[in-house]
Amino acid sequence: MRSSGHVLPNSEVNQERMEWLATTIRTYKGQATVVQVQGFDNLPPEQLKRLFVEARSGDYQKLLHEAKKILALSPLRRSSGRLNRVRRRFLEIQEIDFFGSPLRTKLENVLAHADESETAKSGSKEKRKSGTYVNRVWMTRPRPGIDRVSSAWLIRRFIDPKARFVYGTESAAHPDAIPFDMFGPQGFGHRGEDCTFETLMKQFAIRDGKVKRIAQIIHDADLGDDKFGRAEGLGLDKVLNGWAKQELPDEELLQRGMNLIEGLYESLA
Repeated sequence: MRSSGHVLPNSEVNQERMEWLATTIRTYKGQATVVQVQGFDNLPPEQLKRLFVEARSGDYQKLLHEAKKILALSPLRRSSGRLNRVRRRFLEIQEIDFFGSPLRTKLENVLAHADESETAKSGSKEKRKSGTYVNRVWMTRPRPGIDRVSSAWLIRRFIDPKARFVYGTESAAHPDAIPFDMFGPQGFGHRGEDCTFETLMKQFAIRDGKVKRIAQIIHDADLGDDKFGRAEGLGLDKVLNGWAKQELPDEELLQRGMNLIEGLYESLA
């Protein structure tokens, strides 16, 4: 279709996107038709799939080359901004990698190795004694938002399975509780450019790849700086804000939010 257009796999997602695009064009008095092609007489399905895979493999190969160049640098010279650009481009390519290029896994492994190096470097700064953070009470501010509910999920899922949560604005009200996302230097909160979720992930050296992706989503939604180019958290944030307006108790708001993050975790490949 080199001189006449583009073809996409006939999936539910692609069909929905084309239907909405056509609807938008018609709204502005334009003409649009969504066509479903049965086949091409000179292009068998397997050959067509191979063309898709080859196109995406070329994209992945360029990113692999760039990622390896960055990782070849010493940690002090390595730019997190360059790596984040690679990650954003990887997500864009992944969206149109309809048939699973074999280079996709290779690039994922390279980026995972980079994530582990960063996490290990951060985690080594502060060693945590085993048992110190188990079966404890954790304290955060009332009306938990996206950073606090996701942090509570991370605590319960990876740090303290029997964690209990209390709410308040002054740590002195619960002197035995571990503060998180509180205003002040105590406990775990925003550090540097990191939101509380990222702080907890790094301090407890959580190397789960899906947690790393959730950290990027929460960062962009909580801080709004588009550091990772992850827009998924904006929808989660709006849902949490909607529940908060329903005047739900803090405990129910936190539990619903944790369930939401658990669903996000399970949805990630």
